[in-house]
Amino acid sequence: MKKITLGTPEKLVPSKFSKSFHYVEREIRYNTENIRSQCTARGFLITLPLHEDEQIYGLGLQLKSFNHRGKKLTLRVNSDPVAATGDSHAPVPFFVSTKGYGVYVDTARFAEFYLGSSKPLESIQKSGTADIATTEEALYKTRTEKETHISVFIPAAKGADLYIMEGETITDVVAQYNLLSGGGPEVPEWALSPLYRCYAKSNRDDVLSIAKYFKSSKIPVKTIGLEPGWQTKAYSCSFVWDSARFPEHKTMLSALLNMGFHINLWEHAFTNPDAPFFEKIKAYSGNYATFNGCVPDFATKEAVDIFSEYHEKLVDEGVDGFKLDECDSSDYTGSWSFPNHAEFPSGLDGEQYHALFGTLYMQAILKALKGRPILSEVRNVGALAAPYPFVLYSDLYDHADFVRGCCTAGFSGLLWTPEVRKVASRTKEEFMRRLWTNVFSVQCLINGWNCEKIPWQELDCEKEVKAALIEREKLVPILKRAFDRYKTEGVPPMRALVSDYTNDPETYNIDNEYLLGDCLLVAPIIYGNQKRSVYLPKGDFRDYFTKEPVKSGWFEVETDTIPVYEKLD
Repeated sequence: MKKITLGTPEKLVPSKFSKSFHYVEREIRYNTENIRSQCTARGFLITLPLHEDEQIYGLGLQLKSFNHRGKKLTLRVNSDPVAATGDSHAPVPFFVSTKGYGVYVDTARFAEFYLGSSKPLESIQKSGTADIATTEEALYKTRTEKETHISVFIPAAKGADLYIMEGETITDVVAQYNLLSGGGPEVPEWALSPLYRCYAKSNRDDVLSIAKYFKSSKIPVKTIGLEPGWQTKAYSCSFVWDSARFPEHKTMLSALLNMGFHINLWEHAFTNPDAPFFEKIKAYSGNYATFNGCVPDFATKEAVDIFSEYHEKLVDEGVDGFKLDECDSSDYTGSWSFPNHAEFPSGLDGEQYHALFGTLYMQAILKALKGRPILSEVRNVGALAAPYPFVLYSDLYDHADFVRGCCTAGFSGLLWTPEVRKVASRTKEEFMRRLWTNVFSVQCLINGWNCEKIPWQELDCEKEVKAALIEREKLVPILKRAFDRYKTEGVPPMRALVSDYTNDPETYNIDNEYLLGDCLLVAPIIYGNQKRSVYLPKGDFRDYFTKEPVKSGWFEVETDTIPVYEKLD
């Protein structure tokens, strides 16, 4: 790994706010003399070579894009990323190549990555006459498939630090990036078991009834999450228990703890004037409101201390996790959040704070938890996020996109759950297809926030759900080993096939199969389909459920559950 400083980098960058940033310089083969940079009227431009047969992956949680060769991605935080433009809940300025290297650009700006999608004027040449019948054909024929370049443009900046790392496979390179950030998180085994989030308007009796149902039915849920209704106000948040819905809430928490459950509370950081600490934290907040609340500047010690000290009281009552919602806020979806030109006491502007919001928010909550190991949820993280025990999720709900997220998150030091909600699961078949994908992921999360009744009871599939969640319990040892390796070696627990099998061109565009832990290959069937094509790379595999050997290569498979294969060599 080698650090290269170009121009004059900004001072407020992700590495400055990382608690475990660990850079060790080593010699690399990459020819750094091929890197060009310049200041422009808009910002700072970096240019690197892109080889003819080179493929590019990463740049955060990309739900709409996988192999980025020939594309432009703008890494904007967006709570509604509906197109393959780079917008994401978790954009990360780090990409990896099939040529055995990766590049991390240390910036909190909404950088633009041109990955062979454009070429300079001096590179064009005369060519023979070609008949082009359609616009689509014209675009295809003029794509830059041959040797070209990568351009990285950073708005407002006058320089940047680049970290270049190398390895035999993409997994080797990504592992170095994750270790640069401090390695993966410490995750307890109980947090790898199923988590159920209750109806948003549940009251004390509802929650206790659900907990008793799980116990009596022997459904292995170990964490119960409460959604917005636990608070007196939720948009923005008061962080105060609603005494009408939850009278004597401490008694309820004690009852849940005595039944063996862990307790997770939904919230977001936008602080309502009714919050007990509002006046204190207001002085350390941005100059724009969101949801009629202040936006704490978690880049300041004062805001972190005020926020975390209050949350310590909730932790002392028995809460051991928080779901951090809405920190992927952007002003692209109804203009409900703070703008990019907002100003914060730390010196960050709105653009930078959008990029750092989730990471800084997680730090504040971890301070309140005082070292207690967890695995919870968050809606935004950015660069250098591997050490944080929080899993990304989305309000968007395309099943194919969720499977693609299982593949793309691992390129960028991110964790992702294809959580199950009733909002899209209108049939038993859809619910179970989504649930099986979720079972074979890093976090098994069923979110019933909009379900007055437990969703599988309405869909008449309790038996199937119980079987799937019992299967999840069998996976816990595999997942724990995977997280332990993530912590010590930087190898992500969930990875695209191309990550481990970088020398196999068949894997370059497979965005619907992924590796889980050291030994499992998972190939979900998208709901609405009964079968799918599966590719197994070279090696010895067997069916996870039947234990029958399976040959490598392409084949068709049909099942009511999910195709999963164990790697034996």
